[in-house]
Amino acid sequence: MSDKATGTSMPTTYDPKSAEAKWYDFWMKGNFFEAGKKPDAPAYTIVIPPPNVTGMLHIGHALDCTLQDILIRTKRMQGFDALWLPGSDHAGIATQTKVEQKLREEGVSRYDLGREKFLERVWEWKELYNDKIHAQWAKMGFSLDYSRERFTLDEGLSKAVREVFVRLYDKGLIYRGKKIINWDPAARTALSDIEVEYKEVNGNLYHLQYPLKDGGGYLTVATTRPETMLGDTAVAVHPEDERYKHLIGQMLVLPIVGREIPIIGDEYVEKDFGSGAVKITPAHDPNDFEVGLRHNLPQIVVMDESGIMNNEAGPYQGMDRADCRKQIVADLKAQGVCTKIEEHVHQVGHSERSGAVVEPYLSTQWFVAMKPLADQAIEAQHTDKGANFVPDRFGRSYLQWMENVRDWCISRQLWWGHRIPAWYCDACGEMHVSREDLTVCGKCGGSDLRQDEDVLDTWFSSALWPFSTLGWPEETADLKRYYPTSVLVTGYDIIPFWVSRMIFQGLEFTGEMPFKDVLIHGLVRDEQGRKMSKSLGNGVDPFDVIEKYGADAMRFMLATGSTPGQDLRFRWERVEQARNFANKIWNASRFALMNLEGVEASDIDIKVKLGTADKWILHRLNETAREVTRLIDSYEFGETGRQLYNFIWDDLCDWYIEFAKLNLYGADEEAKRATQSVLAYVLDRTQRLIHPFMPFISEEIWQHLPHEGESITLAAWPTYDEALEAPEAVREMELLMELIRAVRNIRAEVNVPMSKKIELMIKPKSETEAAILGRNEEFVSRFCGTSKLAIDLTLNASDKAMTAVVTGAELYFPLAGLIDISQEIARLEKEIQTLNAEVERVEKKLANEGFVAKAPAKVIEEEKAKMADYAEKRGVVQARLAELRA
Repeated sequence: MSDKATGTSMPTTYDPKSAEAKWYDFWMKGNFFEAGKKPDAPAYTIVIPPPNVTGMLHIGHALDCTLQDILIRTKRMQGFDALWLPGSDHAGIATQTKVEQKLREEGVSRYDLGREKFLERVWEWKELYNDKIHAQWAKMGFSLDYSRERFTLDEGLSKAVREVFVRLYDKGLIYRGKKIINWDPAARTALSDIEVEYKEVNGNLYHLQYPLKDGGGYLTVATTRPETMLGDTAVAVHPEDERYKHLIGQMLVLPIVGREIPIIGDEYVEKDFGSGAVKITPAHDPNDFEVGLRHNLPQIVVMDESGIMNNEAGPYQGMDRADCRKQIVADLKAQGVCTKIEEHVHQVGHSERSGAVVEPYLSTQWFVAMKPLADQAIEAQHTDKGANFVPDRFGRSYLQWMENVRDWCISRQLWWGHRIPAWYCDACGEMHVSREDLTVCGKCGGSDLRQDEDVLDTWFSSALWPFSTLGWPEETADLKRYYPTSVLVTGYDIIPFWVSRMIFQGLEFTGEMPFKDVLIHGLVRDEQGRKMSKSLGNGVDPFDVIEKYGADAMRFMLATGSTPGQDLRFRWERVEQARNFANKIWNASRFALMNLEGVEASDIDIKVKLGTADKWILHRLNETAREVTRLIDSYEFGETGRQLYNFIWDDLCDWYIEFAKLNLYGADEEAKRATQSVLAYVLDRTQRLIHPFMPFISEEIWQHLPHEGESITLAAWPTYDEALEAPEAVREMELLMELIRAVRNIRAEVNVPMSKKIELMIKPKSETEAAILGRNEEFVSRFCGTSKLAIDLTLNASDKAMTAVVTGAELYFPLAGLIDISQEIARLEKEIQTLNAEVERVEKKLANEGFVAKAPAKVIEEEKAKMADYAEKRGVVQARLAELRA
């Protein structure tokens, strides 16, 4: 690429479509995103939260990955060996459900195909959607290192999964047992606690009478699920309940079934809740299961894996559980046993994937014993080894989950996923857990082995993602170089699903926290604050946004609308504003480049004699670079965007470029060359600062600028340079800008256009301001549109002049015939009200003990200076008012 400015070749308007396709292809061919090219530089690593291969990426993925890309592009430009590792998740039940839906449309089921053929179809699905995800990543401009891409079912990760399973099993932390689990009767698989969504449902509370065997009365129980009474094996009361303690040990007759069940005493029962008697169904309720273990009660399962009543259900065998409920209630009423039905709103668990009502179900499954792993993670979080959550309140949420964790059910009755590495010998009954596939029984030598049919919960493999993707369990160069990772960026909704599990697995198997920082962002909601969903039809496709406004506009809107931990409302007008910002950058750059034609990178020299505006814009660029760097490091992307927007739109476009025109079009060649150097330098650094947010347009503009290097992606990040500090130039420019704004406001108030020249009289506060205004008289005259300009410390204004006050000067406009004294008095009275409000606001702030105690000394001094300035302006306006009233 040329190092010479090529402004005339820039199109008049920016076309995102052509630029985005061109530059992403250029980046890919140049391998600019591959890590490992800076062996002596510090490493910076992000592993992408792997999207599920269930479908296309949504707007939440766009937010998540945009924030990661901002970080990785910034660190790459700062000289880090930056790795952003991509990949995708097989997503177990979610992907299998999608493929099964597709098969149903074809009139077949997975059982018709068989396991092997079904898995072939799922792999085809995976390849299709993996390619689509790649296309979306490219469209959004993500700077991923594809040479290190991973998939949770690829060979290396499968090896890591088996290694973890075997090690945990050998330590006694993985076990197989019969327990109550969450069962999805639609997908016919177990679920973990956090795969269950609880929804408020309008149901009923049924009051049932269970008669004593001896005919001496009955006990009343209440249930929301009368169909489970078929599996009741006891009724429990509190052992100290005076109403019932004499009945403990006696037998009841279970209505309809006629089975005799005992009355037991257990402290699980709350004496003051309901009737004080609770039906116990050990096979269909987790709490009842624990009570049943304590009292050695039978465990009777009354329905099958599809939610159909089984042979234990007697006359209801073969009925769906919902139909059984209706019938059994009718039968109980007929027997006079159901004495009351109350409307009852309660929380009902639903499968996150299939949407089916979850059934607490007694089943033999594989579990991880969580307490030792959780204790280790909790201890680490209370030391300097802990992860830094941003915002820190989510660290408390994480700890709360860890402190209340239950054993994790990790087996799933699916075909798609990591098959559980356990083999059963049908000859001797022995079970073996192994890293390698087994063909011979280690106990009896027989070959009649069969592998466990179940697969592992998808979160089991994704919990290993930060280290398995880097080659663990092998001691690879990448693992040594890039682990622990630097930051995890993810939504608050998967802290228990994924973040927590990565932490305890990372600590267990690497001895280190898998990431230093955990940046938690919110969800992208619609304009009304609602969660996006298919049922509401309010989802936003990132492709649609890009098609309409371009990727840079979407990225800038998402990133700058984001506050750590807070939800973001998607508004199309904010994307349009971001697009307008991109166009502003383009138009300003195009104008500037037309005045830089032929300037080469070697021509740029900002150490020559510079004017006030030149020094000022370099000072502001320097301040902006420092703030942007600090804010990105603090993950304050919204505030970063505000700083960039204000600098580019206000300082650079609206002020500096306008001031620069005087030198660019003037006769002074030395001043012209100096301004060209400053303009080229500032534009170059501005594109670098905006690049992580808007990678495409910044590359397009940068390539037209005089530059060195192949791509802006590898250009050095702007750093703070003390030599560029110019406080005097800032003071001069602030006076000039405030003065120009004041004149333009007065013109607007009296409807005098800029095309009409006016007389302006300026009374400086002191010799210092007089000297500043004298040096910049040409600027004042040009931008205020004056026919006559007077700058005089001894000025006295007539009562026919309008007045404005700026910091350091009084302005008078002898607008004969245009001013009404009563109107001018009213205007100045209004201005005093505004100044009074500002003084009062700052006074309250400084009187706030909390603010004064926490704010830096510099901030407090700035507030005091503001108050003095407002008070001084108020005094000048009051004096002018007195003159006019007199």
